[in-house]
Amino acid sequence: MGAIKARRLKLPVGCYANAMVGDFVPFYFCPRSVMLYVIHCANSPELAYKGGQKPIVHLEADLHEVVQWAAVHSHSWAFSGSNAGAVYAQFWNNLTQLDQLNWHHIAAKQWAQADVKEAKQAEFLMYHHFPWHLVERIGVHSLATFNAVTNTISQATHQPTVQILPAWYY
Repeated sequence: MGAIKARRLKLPVGCYANAMVGDFVPFYFCPRSVMLYVIHCANSPELAYKGGQKPIVHLEADLHEVVQWAAVHSHSWAFSGSNAGAVYAQFWNNLTQLDQLNWHHIAAKQWAQADVKEAKQAEFLMYHHFPWHLVERIGVHSLATFNAVTNTISQATHQPTVQILPAWYY
């Protein structure tokens, strides 16, 4: 969605000077994200991609290992309490503030209520790039995607576990 990408390039990440949301690689804290639902429905006029959710892969990493790597490499990261692309989003870069997130809402499978929907969209953000070696698992929708992913990474030095996880999809 071009409008979302453009907006994220203009919104500051409050815990860093001169850093915009669009400068960061975003991750959700959960599968079955609100955006995946939008992709699944494919009925938004702003959505350029219309290929559905089946080819979408989930990259999973251990938050504490990622933050430890970032500390060693002086690499910036942050997390938001809601959609990082919203003008009202709050940001933190200290793991002691993870209690600011509503983990119950993040894990929710039903998110029609506005407060649940907002909390579910909390994001972890890694500045400019995310190292491939930190990806621990790749979740996929189907055997076809599993085969495509395992074939793609077959020659890679780092090969995360690939699993078919239909519960991570709509």
